[in-house]
Amino acid sequence: GPIRPTTKHGNKYIILLTDVLSKFVITKAVRDCTASTAAQFLTEEVILKYGTPKCILTDNGTHFTATMMTELFKKIGITHLYSTPYHPMTNGQIERFNATMDAKIAALSNEKRTNWDEQLPFVTFNYNTTIHKTTGQIPFELIYGRSPILPFDQQQPLVTLSQDPEYKSKLNQYLLTLTEQTKVKILEQQRKYKDRYDRYRTDPTYKVDDLVLIKTLN
Repeated sequence: GPIRPTTKHGNKYIILLTDVLSKFVITKAVRDCTASTAAQFLTEEVILKYGTPKCILTDNGTHFTATMMTELFKKIGITHLYSTPYHPMTNGQIERFNATMDAKIAALSNEKRTNWDEQLPFVTFNYNTTIHKTTGQIPFELIYGRSPILPFDQQQPLVTLSQDPEYKSKLNQYLLTLTEQTKVKILEQQRKYKDRYDRYRTDPTYKVDDLVLIKTLN
């Protein structure tokens, strides 16, 4: 960022978080990328809605490396990890979502693209309710334990009510099964990505005092 053009609401950035297992994405359009904005997003959009994460992987932006964020993570017991500098592939899930999001927001926005922040919730919902290529599962379903109810689904006239005394145990078992299947799929995809990457790479050798150039990818 910043994203151009600035929206009519003054938003210039998108802050987002992806759950590693389910691939569920949480997003918010914001006016700045300060530590206080990041802390507010983490508190209001993540912790108060989904609970406190055990671990968060972020880039090395100053809004994440600031003392304020370090103290917040420490107080609430979150392990804070950083991605490798100049290497966005370390946090590849975010990069892949960004590519998907950019194209869809551009398609939905007005001609001047000054309302991209208004389209962000729709793009995020669409992403979360679509089968993910890596897991073979719907992120929404892995988080909530049920299929998402879409607007056109409400056209069904029949509503059935049930009181299953074993609902909780069945739901827990269902989520456990989904979780295990997802873990297997993720490991399979990671192996495929690694094999594909290793096929075209070589290990360079360096000597002490060699001059090394770093290519920044972001």
